[in-house]
Amino acid sequence: MDQFTLNLLVVGATFVLYIGIAIWARAGTTAEFYAAGQGVNPIMNGMATGADWMSAASFISMAGIIALSPAGGYTQSAFLMGWTGGYVLLALLLAPYLRKFGKFTVPEFIGDRFYSGGARLVGVICLIVISVTYVIGQMRGVGVTFSRFLEVSTDTGLYIGAAIVFAYAVLGGMKGITYTQVAQYCVLIVAYTIPAIFISLNLTGSFLPQLGLIGSYAPSGGDVAMLAKLDQVVTELGFTAYTADTTNMFNMVLFTMSLMIGTAGLPHVIIRFFTVPKVADARSSAGWALVFIALLYTVAPAVGSMARLNLTTTFWPSATTGNALDGNALSLADINSVPELSWVNTWKATGLLDFADKNGDGMIQYFNDAPIAAVNKGVADTTKALTDAMAAAGVATEGADLASPAAVTVGGAADAALTDLQTARAAAIAARDARYAEVTYGGRTVAELGWTGNELTKVDNDMMVLANPEIAALPGWVIALVAAGGLAAALSTAAGLLLAISSAVSHDLIKGSINPGISEKGELLAARISMGFAILLATYLGLNPPGFAAQVVALAFGLAAATIFPVLMMGIFSKRINKEGAIVGMLVGLVFTSVYIFLYLGWFFIPGTNVYANTPANHFFGISPLSIGSVGAVLNFASAYIVSAMTKAPPQHVQDLVESIRIPRGAGVATGH
Repeated sequence: MDQFTLNLLVVGATFVLYIGIAIWARAGTTAEFYAAGQGVNPIMNGMATGADWMSAASFISMAGIIALSPAGGYTQSAFLMGWTGGYVLLALLLAPYLRKFGKFTVPEFIGDRFYSGGARLVGVICLIVISVTYVIGQMRGVGVTFSRFLEVSTDTGLYIGAAIVFAYAVLGGMKGITYTQVAQYCVLIVAYTIPAIFISLNLTGSFLPQLGLIGSYAPSGGDVAMLAKLDQVVTELGFTAYTADTTNMFNMVLFTMSLMIGTAGLPHVIIRFFTVPKVADARSSAGWALVFIALLYTVAPAVGSMARLNLTTTFWPSATTGNALDGNALSLADINSVPELSWVNTWKATGLLDFADKNGDGMIQYFNDAPIAAVNKGVADTTKALTDAMAAAGVATEGADLASPAAVTVGGAADAALTDLQTARAAAIAARDARYAEVTYGGRTVAELGWTGNELTKVDNDMMVLANPEIAALPGWVIALVAAGGLAAALSTAAGLLLAISSAVSHDLIKGSINPGISEKGELLAARISMGFAILLATYLGLNPPGFAAQVVALAFGLAAATIFPVLMMGIFSKRINKEGAIVGMLVGLVFTSVYIFLYLGWFFIPGTNVYANTPANHFFGISPLSIGSVGAVLNFASAYIVSAMTKAPPQHVQDLVESIRIPRGAGVATGH
């Protein structure tokens, strides 16, 4: 059976399963649509939460980020620590108390606790912005997976994915989504771990990838650790050691904290804990979620490191048992003729991988060309300036010797401007040649090696996990399973986000503000219509993704960290914080975080509008835009306490509500639906 048919059968079977569950678990009331009737077993809820959280970013991108980071893999461990640490905060500080409150949505808690429709509206705005920005990444994950494994266009893949989500999310609401996510967790965890087990066995002889990560490298006889082998290979090619420590621990700590409190403040994660029967179940389901998430997150470092080693040894075959530069790089002839290397051209066709034979030697040299990038750019820039000026002066450039007198001759005489440009180009070439004679790789200079630049010009983070089974030459059924896993990860999180948006619109805006007297049947219809429109919006954003998708995800985490998390914490643990303090705190966190990110990434992410270049040298106190959410959270807390101290205390009934929430006993009855 060919790979395409196998992919189609496996992915198709999972889709049938998802739709079947949605029909079986169709929501009949608003309680079932918003919170699955608050009757989900905590273990099942933990599994569903794991699927809800382990998005396309976790399944597809995270191991690629760890594998390909220019700063090395260690610095990217902040993603693992931050995202898992966020669930510890949820279990200890938020989940049981919010379940005790007994409502359906985060903005509803904010509105009731701070006795303010304005506070609830600010919460709705933050929730929608966070959720919509996240959906972009999930739709990209669906498109990437479909375009590769089902051999359809990205647009077609998005339409199919949107239709599947529509079928089980609109029909089932939280009830259908929960049980579908349980199935999706099973699919994605099997799809993630089975290839990792195969690859770990190949590279280290260890069945468990977690142990393989710290085990010995088998192809060279097991006399060197796998990570030591990876460090040796990448440093020989000019890259930072994979296990290198961070150069800015302060920023790494802030980034980890931002991810932790951002995770704890993500609305689509929080609403999962409204679905369990009792307060104790909310805490235990958070614990189970950690267990299920850990099954993937403890494997991810192994997947990232082994994928990087496999990729590097593919393009430098001699590195498998010796040094990379002991032999030649991978040849174009092999790429085009060896069946085991067919994945190279297959992934090139998706646009996620690219290469170019810059020096014309028939091989693809993969190395870190940063030490020679500036001199190469100098030659390219001066060459372009000269050829553009020659064309403007009417001098032929096709096949011309740019160093000859003819190149600068106009009307029988040397042109002064062209001569100056030719001289500048000659100086740039001399500087390049001098640099080529200085920079070394494996003890040989660039000039001796005959290199002119890195020829593996693009390796997208998003392809590493999906391509891993093909790079390692694993069986076809494993490749099909990975395709199903990638789609399960993207679809499960997309559904959770869309439900959060739908609930905010139908329950918090329509029932909470516009039409408080709406019937349950009317609200359920409004919820389904809201979900439909949310899916259309998500599909549109997936079809027309903004060029700033990665930056927007950073904004989503920053906003969750700087707005939602602090207001929930203060709402639960402080009786003195009033509505004025909460609103000011959220707005300060929102504005500060957004402005700091816009200063480096452009106002509203419009290219060219950034005030500062997004480089470590320009970051205030070394704090990157990715890490600023934790600072925004501190400012939120501080401003809320200051304003609350200067204004009237909350009414007694609100203080009594806070006291009752802080004693997390009993199920709490959902009201107002």
